[in-house]
Amino acid sequence: MENQTRIRLAAGCIPLLFTLSAAGQTPAQTAAADNADSTEPVALDAIEVTAQRRVEKLQDVPVAVTALPESQINARGIDDIGDLNALAPGLQISKTPSNTTISQITIRGVSQINPAIYWDPAVGVYIDGIYLGKAQGSIFNLVDPSRIEVLRGPQGTLYGRNTLAGAINIVTRAPSGSFSGSASVEIGNYDAFVQRASVDLPRVGIANIAIGARSEQRDGWVDTTRESSVPALNDRNNHGFRLAADLDFAPSLRGEYRFDFSTVDQTNNFDQLYRLEQTGVFDPSSPLNALYPAVVAFASRQRLENASVDAPSFERSRVQGHSFTLSYDLDDDMQIKSISGFRRLDWNDSLDLDGGPTDLVWTQRFTDYEQFSQDLQLLGNAGRWTYVAGIYYFGDDGHTNNPQRFFGGGAEYDSRYATQTAAWAGYGQVDFRPLDPLTLTAGVRYTREKKELDRVFGVRGDPSDPFFYLIPEGTHAEDTFAATTPMAAIAWRFNERLNVYFRYAEGFKSGGFNGEFSQPPSGDPGEDIPALIALNLAETRRPFDPEHQRSFELGAKSSYLGGRALFNAAVFHNQLKDFQASIFQGTGAAATIIRNVGDATINGLELEFALIPIDGTQIRANYAYLDAEYDDFRDAQGNNVARNRAFVHAPEHSFNVVIDSELLRRGWGALHAVVDYAWTDDFYTYPYQLTPVAFEQVAGDTEVQAHGLLNLRLAFTDIPLGDRGTGELALWCRNALDDDTASNFIDFGPAFGSLTVANFEEPRTFGITGTVRW
Repeated sequence: MENQTRIRLAAGCIPLLFTLSAAGQTPAQTAAADNADSTEPVALDAIEVTAQRRVEKLQDVPVAVTALPESQINARGIDDIGDLNALAPGLQISKTPSNTTISQITIRGVSQINPAIYWDPAVGVYIDGIYLGKAQGSIFNLVDPSRIEVLRGPQGTLYGRNTLAGAINIVTRAPSGSFSGSASVEIGNYDAFVQRASVDLPRVGIANIAIGARSEQRDGWVDTTRESSVPALNDRNNHGFRLAADLDFAPSLRGEYRFDFSTVDQTNNFDQLYRLEQTGVFDPSSPLNALYPAVVAFASRQRLENASVDAPSFERSRVQGHSFTLSYDLDDDMQIKSISGFRRLDWNDSLDLDGGPTDLVWTQRFTDYEQFSQDLQLLGNAGRWTYVAGIYYFGDDGHTNNPQRFFGGGAEYDSRYATQTAAWAGYGQVDFRPLDPLTLTAGVRYTREKKELDRVFGVRGDPSDPFFYLIPEGTHAEDTFAATTPMAAIAWRFNERLNVYFRYAEGFKSGGFNGEFSQPPSGDPGEDIPALIALNLAETRRPFDPEHQRSFELGAKSSYLGGRALFNAAVFHNQLKDFQASIFQGTGAAATIIRNVGDATINGLELEFALIPIDGTQIRANYAYLDAEYDDFRDAQGNNVARNRAFVHAPEHSFNVVIDSELLRRGWGALHAVVDYAWTDDFYTYPYQLTPVAFEQVAGDTEVQAHGLLNLRLAFTDIPLGDRGTGELALWCRNALDDDTASNFIDFGPAFGSLTVANFEEPRTFGITGTVRW
């Protein structure tokens, strides 16, 4: 009955596909009329990518890569990295618990679930060639993206920092040098109001310049009580700006400057109380059990749109980035390229982590972070040889202040950490074609990284008391990590329609230090406090080791029906060594620690398909199968518990289907519809025990259930507006079936009453967008 209701409600978003198209001829009649005088064959667009640091056709690249051109980015409503979930096979993207501006990106089952700045992402995100150093603040306005590439598998021989699982390469639009642009206004439910503008200026001297901006406001979809600390939760208030300048210094010397700026000032994701049990501090024998009835009254496993919270609740992010690419052509076949980048992040949040008005759990994070990178490349070709070689430097410096308060001030923690990185790398890759259909590729990368950590941790039992420091000011740790990672590939092009390749690659993710480890006093009067201090210091100064991956991949790329159909497939076998597991600690301060728990094997299959069944209509689909399991997983006592630990963010099945169709074309414009459905199998969010054995978290309690999201769009496009302009009017509906699955969790464990908070998929949103282009 509930599903029938949702389907009827979704139908309200699509009065579109039938009633409006009935105003004229049928799509088939229209297509026949429009093409009566045309003999040009219809084929899928040949997408060009720079996945291998040179412009190539997507179907010619012997790498598992998915590319979204600007037309698909706009039609599918992609505004930030978080919108890319499931749009490429094997790609799974979540937002971290509580937050809307931190990403958890997984490719082929390898991920980073800890957002703290002392841990490196497993998937590299690049914007115009510049690596984004941390997950915090990585979800921000993408202004004027022209292409998004998702590369699967290790990419260290071509990309700046070594990318263990893969890379997301975002390329923004280059200025044209002629006066043109676009502007749009979007309104939707929850009083959503979005403005976009993009302008290319006429060429001035040696410079082509473009500017773009985006602004979004929306009321929160979670209303709060009058007594709450904020009037609503899950609102949106963000702004983005971009400047691009291409400079032609000389025929052989070109510069590309890019600047982006983004701000977010809104409430965080509502941490809804999902579960609370009478264990640990809420055991009937515990004095704190008196709080249990008041707290558990707010627990629900259904998505709520009303809440009562007492702690300050906000999420604020300020991101700015500069990049400058200088290219010099030594001759027609050789180029030197320099890519310099600087980025700065100021990011803060404040979270009510008990989901109710009880002063039980309140945490905050205040982060400032900056990074600098320099990539110097030599690119060229000589006869049957093509090559890329580079030297890369990356340095960063970040600080996080993470105060925490529990039980109305009965336990307060002063938790701070700072991290620094200085990373050097040399890399190269060579392609050789001994025969026209055969390409042999070899590459290697050497990486050396120095990591530093400064840590402070103090505790007090009364707000009027001074903090007692278990990890005092001046606690410092540093170490250096290095690795050599090769790759090799062989590709055979049978004909213009079929390309087959085999690729071997190794990936590396650096080690580091646990910036959040904390073991406070237990309250036992006989506890050995000096030994406890020594434990905290030892754990802080003990590094976790690098994580390594070996990847074997066999792939094929093919086209059929005169270019009207594409079918790509890849199978892979990956071996993870010294796997870095992020383990949430539910005792003492709310924190996560990193452990090298063992080894894992990941096998998978990825399929991509595109078809033009009739002129004006495209069907695109992808599917991924994933089989991930631990070969060895060591618990705190050194026992191998590989068969009783969950593999995180690794859905066994996932797929995405998009139907993009021009339903009608007339002198007044065209009617264009997009149906976009993405489905993800159930997956675990933490590497907890599968079967309860120890008194600790159980993975099934924080498992995301299988679910799908349906997005719809109907647009009147190419509406003539005078001699130089066109207009567009689009109706859209996101999450049309109003899926309400819990999408992420925090489980404090049985010692804390298994208090679990959850974030949910946003409810159905719909609206209308008007756009003018000139």
